[in-house]
Amino acid sequence: MAYHPEETGTLTHEQLKFREHTERGANFIKIDLFRSAREEFIAALQYKPGDDDCLRKIDEMNANISRDRKTISVVVPLVIIVIVAIALMM
Repeated sequence: MAYHPEETGTLTHEQLKFREHTERGANFIKIDLFRSAREEFIAALQYKPGDDDCLRKIDEMNANISRDRKTISVVVPLVIIVIVAIALMM
């Protein structure tokens, strides 16, 4: 994230911090770090309470985290079964 003074010259400290957290959250989403993204959007709400976009992103991150948790709960047992089956064949 580059610093561009011409873009932030008229923003208040709260606006700058809000932007910082939301941009960081968006960057975490790009690399599928949903928990970190959620924490950034939660932090952004300290500077702009009740922001609809942040609240929507938090809901999206919760859905992504839940989806990933379900995927893991299916994949891990399958991997264990495959490993046990291979071990028994040897």
